Amino acid sequence: MTQTRSANPVSSSWRLELADERETVALAGDIAAMIGAGDLVTLSGDLGAGKTTFARALIRLIVGDPELETPSPTFTLMQIYDGGPYSIVHADLYRIRSPDELADLGWDEAADDALVLVEWPERAGDVLTADRIDVSFHLDAARGATYRTAIVSGTGSFGPKVARARAIHGLLAETGWAEAKRSFMLGDASSRAYERLDKPNGESAVLMISPPRPDGPPIRYGKSYSAIAHLAEDIRAFLAVDAGLRKRGFSAPRIIGAEAETGVAVLEHLGSEPVVDAEGPIPERYAQAVEVLARLHGMDLPDTLPVPTGGEHRIPSYSLDALGIEVELLTDWYAPHIARAVLSSGVKANFASLWRAALAPVVAAPATWSLRDYHSPNLLWLPEREGVARCGLIDFQDCVMGHPAYDLVSLLQDARVTVPDELELKLLGYYARLRREAEPDFNMAAFASAYAALGAQRATKILGIFARLDKRDRKPAYLAHLPRVTRYLVKGLTHPSLADLSAWHEANLPLNASPAA
Repeated sequence: MTQTRSANPVSSSWRLELADERETVALAGDIAAMIGAGDLVTLSGDLGAGKTTFARALIRLIVGDPELETPSPTFTLMQIYDGGPYSIVHADLYRIRSPDELADLGWDEAADDALVLVEWPERAGDVLTADRIDVSFHLDAARGATYRTAIVSGTGSFGPKVARARAIHGLLAETGWAEAKRSFMLGDASSRAYERLDKPNGESAVLMISPPRPDGPPIRYGKSYSAIAHLAEDIRAFLAVDAGLRKRGFSAPRIIGAEAETGVAVLEHLGSEPVVDAEGPIPERYAQAVEVLARLHGMDLPDTLPVPTGGEHRIPSYSLDALGIEVELLTDWYAPHIARAVLSSGVKANFASLWRAALAPVVAAPATWSLRDYHSPNLLWLPEREGVARCGLIDFQDCVMGHPAYDLVSLLQDARVTVPDELELKLLGYYARLRREAEPDFNMAAFASAYAALGAQRATKILGIFARLDKRDRKPAYLAHLPRVTRYLVKGLTHPSLADLSAWHEANLPLNASPAA
C-alpha cells in the first residue's frame, strides 16, 4: 500500500495505491481507528472500484465478526448493524431523487449517535455534515484489474486525524516497520496512545502517538492551564529529553524515527517488566530507580536541548505560577465534586496564597531536570543492563527545571502503589547517602523540607486531577487511588513548614474522613 502525502492540518488528504483487496481491508482498519459513534464516513468514486468491499470490511472490523453478513444496501437504501460497540448505518443513496426522501426513510432516527457510512453522498445535498472522512475509490486499469487508487480526505475535526494516519504510515515505511503487526498497548490520562509493533522475525518496537496538545481557554494572564503549568505542547519535548537522557547513560527508549509535526514516533521497545509486583514495590528495583535520580541530580544539566528532528527545546522552570496553578485543581475539582465542599472565593484565595509562601523556598533552590512523572507506571526493569541503565524511563515529556525532591517524592509516594513508610524512609536515606558521597555539602535538612512540601503539593494536585478525570473525562477508575493519595497529603502536612496549610484544611476541607462517593 503506497501513498502520497499532502499537508493541511484542518482539511487533509491522503492518496493510497491499493494493490489488491487485502490492502483495501487494511485501509478499513486504519479508518476504524479514527471513527466512532456519531461520526460520518462518505464513500465515493467509480462504480465497481471497491466502495462496498471497503464498507463490508469496516463493518466487520467494528462489529468484531469477520463472517458477518453485510448485504449491499442498494435496494433497501439502509442497512443497520447493532452488534458492535455502537450502531452502524450503511446507506446507499444512489436511488434517491431528492434529499427530502431521507426523512421518509427515518434517517434522523437511524443515524442518531450511530456511525454512518454513506455511498453516493452527493445525493443527500446539504443534509450530511461537513465534518467527515471521505474515501474516494478509483479504478487503475493501467496497473491491473485488482489495483485501486483511494483518496482519503478529512475535513473539520477529521483533518488532523487523517494527517496523523498518513504520517504513521509514512513513518512505518521509512523505518522498516510497515509490515509489522500493530496492537494497541495502552492510553494514559492524557491524549497519548501507544501501539506495539511486532515483526514476523520477533523484533518489536513501540509506536507512540502524541498529537499536538490543543490550547485550552485562557484562565490567567491570558494563558491556558497547560501553558501556565508547562505541559508539553507537542512531541518535540519528549524527543529532546529522550535524547538528553540517553546521551547521559540513562535508559530512555532509542528513537527509531519520528514525525514531529503530527506527533508520532517509533521507539525502542524496553519490554514490560515492572518495578512492582502483586505485593507492591520491589525494593531492589526501587533502589535502582533512586540511584538513577541521585546520579541525574548530581549532573550539571542544561536548560536547552537539541530536538533530534530539528530545532531546540527549552526546558521551562517549575515556577511558583506552575506549582500554584496545579494545587488549585484541588479547590476547583476535588473539593466540589468529591468532598462536596463549598469554598468561598476568599477561602480559595487564602489557600493559593499559603501554597505560594510554602513553595517559595523550594523554587529558590538550585534546579535540575524534574522528569515530573517519575513513578512505577513509567519505570521498566531491564535486568540485562547494568547500573542505572537497568531502570528504563518512558514518560518525561513534561520535564521542567525544578527541585530534585520532586521526582524522588513522586517515586516514594506513588499515587498508584502503596509504598510502606519503612521502605520510603530507607530509600530516602539511600538517596541522601548517594548525594553526600558525590557532594559532601549536600544539605539533607533543606532537602527533607522540600520533600515534604513537594509531596504535599503533588498529592494536592493529584487529588484534583483524579477528580477531574472522573467528572470531566468520564474516567472513574482513578478514584480508587484517592484514599492512598489523601494519606500522602496528610503525612506531608505534618511537616512544621506546612502548619498553616494544615490548619487551612482542618478549617475548610478536612482530610481525615473518607472521600464522598
